[in-house]
Amino acid sequence: MKHIFRVAVFSGLSILAASCDSFLDVNVNPNAPVNENLTLASKLPAALNSTATQEVLQLNQLGAFWGGYWGTTSEALASFNDIKYYDGIGIRGSRDGIQIWENTYNILLYYKLIKDQAETEQAGFYAGISKIMMGWHFMRLVDIYNNVPFDEALQGTNMPQPTYQSGQEVYQKSIDLITEGILDIKSASVAPASDDIFFAGNRTLWAKFGNTVKLRALLQQSEVSSQSGYISAEIQKIIQEGSGFLGIGENAYCNPGYLNTAGKMNPFYETYYRNAGGATVANHTNIRPTEYLIEKYQALNDPRLDQLYLTASGSYKGVRFGNPVAADEYNADNTSALKGPVENGNQPAGLLKSFNQSTVILSSFESLFLQAEAAERGWIDGAAATFYRQAVAESFAYIGLSGSEAETYTAQPAVALGEAGNRIARIIEQKWLAINSINSFQAWNDFRRLGLPDFPNSESAPSADARPLRLMYPETELQTNRDEVNRQGGDNITSDRVWWDID
Repeated sequence: MKHIFRVAVFSGLSILAASCDSFLDVNVNPNAPVNENLTLASKLPAALNSTATQEVLQLNQLGAFWGGYWGTTSEALASFNDIKYYDGIGIRGSRDGIQIWENTYNILLYYKLIKDQAETEQAGFYAGISKIMMGWHFMRLVDIYNNVPFDEALQGTNMPQPTYQSGQEVYQKSIDLITEGILDIKSASVAPASDDIFFAGNRTLWAKFGNTVKLRALLQQSEVSSQSGYISAEIQKIIQEGSGFLGIGENAYCNPGYLNTAGKMNPFYETYYRNAGGATVANHTNIRPTEYLIEKYQALNDPRLDQLYLTASGSYKGVRFGNPVAADEYNADNTSALKGPVENGNQPAGLLKSFNQSTVILSSFESLFLQAEAAERGWIDGAAATFYRQAVAESFAYIGLSGSEAETYTAQPAVALGEAGNRIARIIEQKWLAINSINSFQAWNDFRRLGLPDFPNSESAPSADARPLRLMYPETELQTNRDEVNRQGGDNITSDRVWWDID
């Protein structure tokens, strides 16, 4: 039995062939021709919603399993096997695989169409948003596949076999694209309104978002010594631009107007908790936090644990990722499920708040942890400890805890940054606890970059030291562009690294 979730990213793209009011309609043929007469205000929310859906489902799920957060109950022993076994061939399959490549390039195509129309109409704000989001998605592709098409991508039948470029080059071109996007937005005469379902046309927040995405990309290459000069130059560009980064209370949220209707709810809530009829979905029974995660919260006296998970027979109990043996102690009834409103007195819980909760694209706390690491490395001004405390406090606020609880927590020697022997490791540990199941993909990125935190490997891994480093190029690409794929060298899931993963 195979329960690998294949997100229908196209559901968000349906707006491109429909009206703005129906952008949550999942019944529109995603392969239908784009209506080029639609306004930019009709097209933009679909593209942004598709980004959000892919992030919170397809990428978050992969990262949650490979980033140390999730395992499965004994009842789900045969579920998610491709992920547990690091089966690259199974994951890349066109029928039962995880179609990240295909979905991402389709999302990129729609952003390009929006950009082209915006440039024709001299709508600089829309062009700028498209450039920022294209940079976002191209770097996601590099994080997963390494070398990918960039300059010759998105040309359709004009360029059916695009040339691949190195992951490093695509990263740099993506950062440049984001820089262009910020400038376009700042100089635009007209701003979007409600059709901008991230920031409602707020120029400053878009600029801060773009800079934060760039900072994340620069930190991703922190271990590549040859990039130090490039990183310094790009940091100076961000400083000179002047908008800064997302800070306290500044979050990139997506909320297109979720409804309590099948296919139109918050996608994380609907996929991992309850459906529109209120019934528990299979993933809420099958997926559990790992023992390592539970024990880490407990060791640090972390009050977020109670906001996030339910107890089983009075105790918090996790599972072992990839455990190949069914055991009663890891049954659903004996392990801790995610807590939701039904189990929380009909009040919002830590991650599961409501069917119409906003989807997190990039949180204030992730941004502040990025700034803490950058400050600790001497890249930006400001005290790393200040950014760090602010990040923890913002995480607590999102989960539903108070500022005083955050202060008590960060005062502990095992949490306080000033007490850490390895300050980078402590920043990453707290970042890992904060982005749990919110942006799990970034946790997998951090693990590949730094080896932190040192959570257990899958017990179904092909060998004790085999870890997932990337995905293989998909079958669809092998069928249409095989020669170019072969020029990239190996794409083994456990031995061939992406360019910024040097160890």
